Amino acid sequence: MALIKHCWVLLLVLVIAFALQIIFFSPISPDILELPSATSSVSVPPSNNRLQKVIKLGEGLLQAPEDVAVDEKGTLYTATRDGWVRRLHRNGSWEDWIKLESSTLLGIATAKRGGLIVCDCEKGLLKFTDDGVTVLASHVHGSEIRYADDVIEASDGSLYFSVATTKFRFHDTHLDLLEAKPHGQLLKYDPSTEETSILLDGLYFANGVALSKDEAFLLVCETWRFRCLKHWLKGESKGKTEIFIENLPGGPDNINLAPDGSFWIALLQVVTEGTEFVHTSRALKLIISNFPKASELVLGGIKKKATVINVAADGSSIRKRFDDPNGTVISFVTSAVEFEDHLYLGSLNADFVGKLPLK
Repeated sequence: MALIKHCWVLLLVLVIAFALQIIFFSPISPDILELPSATSSVSVPPSNNRLQKVIKLGEGLLQAPEDVAVDEKGTLYTATRDGWVRRLHRNGSWEDWIKLESSTLLGIATAKRGGLIVCDCEKGLLKFTDDGVTVLASHVHGSEIRYADDVIEASDGSLYFSVATTKFRFHDTHLDLLEAKPHGQLLKYDPSTEETSILLDGLYFANGVALSKDEAFLLVCETWRFRCLKHWLKGESKGKTEIFIENLPGGPDNINLAPDGSFWIALLQVVTEGTEFVHTSRALKLIISNFPKASELVLGGIKKKATVINVAADGSSIRKRFDDPNGTVISFVTSAVEFEDHLYLGSLNADFVGKLPLK
């Protein structure tokens, strides 16, 4: 009996120790994730398999090309997990352009005066030219820029870029999702003063950024809120922020302006089917966050499908939808750029850039 009693006491101590570990030493302080509403004012086109028709560019050469950009000459750029910025010339040849010792190169944008603007989660906002790499912004208001995500350049040279989260690093993205709190920012870099300022704070994983065709407003995607915000830069509403589109059928990643003034948005399956319950329980989130392999449970669904949508210029409707519903050909599509009647797709789960004919 004494032995059984001691065993029960030991078990109780272990349970209490485990509970204290979870409560007081958890890397997160979670909130409940607000999932998209079943009733939406925006009609969502049905799923299809259009993305299974993509042409694979640079297959085997590219390691998870997260974003793509095309300059005025038609040269395509992409940044990959091995630190390379590679470009595809019009004649079909790939060039290893510049390499940086980094595995966290994300959003990119061509610069009006040449070169490429690149977001690096570790180093901040960078500019790549034939002469090398320059750090444009590594801090804002004295704080390190931890997770620079996507960037766009305005006609006056101003750079608008997102910081997905100020709390977690790139490889701990699943913790930011579990915490479900607004740690994201939208920043502006002024090239004339070389200063960086905060336009918006308290965003739910700030991701893709895009300018309207007339540059009257700026869009920023909130991945964990399944919506995109509109921040006015001109006119009577200058400085105001409103919802552009919400209740999207996935978490919006990168967003890009189309030639006709509409926007292409890559959508992620943020919540894996069958695991919705995880995001409704703070206690369960605390437990999961203590296990390193939990990211596969939390974000595993992202790698199982791909979705891209085209949204009207005013955000009033989803005009087109392209899918690979089972990830048969391409999955985890993170960006979509339209150029000369083709859609170019970046992905964090592919070794190629996808090219999809639109006509």
